[in-house]
Amino acid sequence: MASTTLPGPSPRAASVRRPWRSLGAQIALLPMALTVLFVYVGTLLWSMRISVSSSKVFPRDDFIGLTQYQRLFETERWNISLNHLVIFGVLFIGACLILGFLLAVFLDQRVRGEDVLRTIFLYPYAMSFVATGLVWQWMLNPQLGIQATVRAMGFPDFKFDWIVDQNMVLYTIVIAAVWQASGLVMAVLLAGLRGVDESLWHAARIDGVPRWRYYASIVMPQLAPAFGTSFVLLSVGVVKVFDVVVAMTQGGPGDASEVPAKFIYDYLFNRANIGLASAASTVMLLTVLALLLPWWYARALQAKKEAKR
Repeated sequence: MASTTLPGPSPRAASVRRPWRSLGAQIALLPMALTVLFVYVGTLLWSMRISVSSSKVFPRDDFIGLTQYQRLFETERWNISLNHLVIFGVLFIGACLILGFLLAVFLDQRVRGEDVLRTIFLYPYAMSFVATGLVWQWMLNPQLGIQATVRAMGFPDFKFDWIVDQNMVLYTIVIAAVWQASGLVMAVLLAGLRGVDESLWHAARIDGVPRWRYYASIVMPQLAPAFGTSFVLLSVGVVKVFDVVVAMTQGGPGDASEVPAKFIYDYLFNRANIGLASAASTVMLLTVLALLLPWWYARALQAKKEAKR
């Protein structure tokens, strides 16, 4: 029996339909494009314009150049907040990368209950920074938390009051932030580890290569893109850190845990100096761009190299 072939759409009909489908997709994306253009980009340009004006309580349409930026970096509180941000960023990013890598290596051993453990490790990241800050504030409260619990167990001299110590309070915020964000790093690096060829480990075992040397010399170089992605995500989180600080310490005691986002918030809403707050927010925007642009450039170069192959 001869087979019959149903006639398909002609090339001309297909070429007619494609522009209409493309037009429909563009119309569907139009609201989001307008939102990005007028809300995000418009707000950004407005803030930059305000930062070069003498605006205080209300916006002004004058131009004073970089005077607001000069005042900003002459403000002691701003310089203190930048110093705290550097300390927080170095400790937070370093601890998250190390802990996240160790957790990823642990789960990569195909341990029993891996799905449950992966959920447990990643769960803190699903919490908001406000909830994280409140939980750790209670845990570190000398009258209610760890210190009080250990003393009630029969150790009256035990002391763990970092959250009210001006010299140590910043480290309590680092602990809380690492507890929340290290699970994200674990998930990113674990995905990278699952992409490493297992035959490399078998070959390393035959050659008598220790496990630590295998991960240090073979695995970690292959995880460079995953480490780069984790670094960028953590760095952006450092620049905009605000919720956990407000929830745990309100920037105190004194200004011992002040950060730039808290500075911007206070000058914008409490001190009614939108010109200085806009200058500070513009500086933080430039900081984020300084972190993202090299990463985007590296990704673009890598994509070109892969395309040439």
